[in-house]
Amino acid sequence: MQKRQLGNLEVSAIGFGCMGMSMAYGPSPDRHAMIALLRSAVEQGVTFFDTAEVYGPFVNEELVGEALAPFRGQVVIATKFGFAVDPARDAAGLKAAPAALDSRPEHIRQVVEASLKRLRVDRIDLLYQHRVDPEVPIEEVAGTVKDLIQAGKVQHFGLSEAAPRTIRRAHAVQPVSAVQSEYSLWTRNPEHGLLATLEELGIGLVPYSPLGRGFLTGTIDASTTFTPGDFRNSLPRFTPEARSGNQGLIDLLAGLGAAQKASPAQVALAWLLAQKPWIVPIPGTRKPERLEENLGAAGLRLSAADLAALSDAAARIPVQGDRYPENLERMTGR
Repeated sequence: MQKRQLGNLEVSAIGFGCMGMSMAYGPSPDRHAMIALLRSAVEQGVTFFDTAEVYGPFVNEELVGEALAPFRGQVVIATKFGFAVDPARDAAGLKAAPAALDSRPEHIRQVVEASLKRLRVDRIDLLYQHRVDPEVPIEEVAGTVKDLIQAGKVQHFGLSEAAPRTIRRAHAVQPVSAVQSEYSLWTRNPEHGLLATLEELGIGLVPYSPLGRGFLTGTIDASTTFTPGDFRNSLPRFTPEARSGNQGLIDLLAGLGAAQKASPAQVALAWLLAQKPWIVPIPGTRKPERLEENLGAAGLRLSAADLAALSDAAARIPVQGDRYPENLERMTGR
């Protein structure tokens, strides 16, 4: 597996988003199977794993901590603070009533201590603010993380779904290594100012949902039904009508993939990797065969002509449906 830089943090070119192992996509799968899958990812060259206290809540960090304990020092684990987590909250998560934001300095310190224990580590490799809290100045947040870095409890600082102006303010207090944002062929918001800001400041981008929550794999169509508890049931972009309207994007990926002997998912990930050398997508999966497929994208080389044609054609296909309900979208871009 090739390596890439997020600021001065070196990680595998493709990481692993662990959220779906514990929440958001229906009933959680067998824990032992997920531990085996995470360890298989390491064996296949993945060194970058993404979790958060709110995933579950708490249980995803515990899962990642147990699975990766044998590889301490060989892998990079990213986790996040920023929500006032209520353990009694619907474990399916991210529905109509998301957890309240909380990035008060004292809360950040409490979360870090708890995350260290759940992850079974002495230091968090990359600590993100999960969502910008408008009630707490970003300088205060960055200063608190700076103190934690100086104390040896955190190594690198990141932000998630933050606006360029917020990133600049935070970076002035404590250098930001990575920004996490949704980015894919059907969610191209980062191209409107974020990418330029990150390039200027030397910050890496970690696209989450790089396969459009499964849609860009080509395995979902208008007739697909999702299990109860799958949060795609609540997303405007996943109504049957929107899925039907977005099918043209899958046809585009499948057409190029056929010429390259690659799957739509591999083409979508290869396109992302080709945008900038400091982009590290974190597709998630629960299936060994999907893991192998995703990692195969690292070896797929699309020509400049292919990339240009794909970008231009995708831009001409209007994506149907918002990516989030309004209450969740309001938490982004601050």
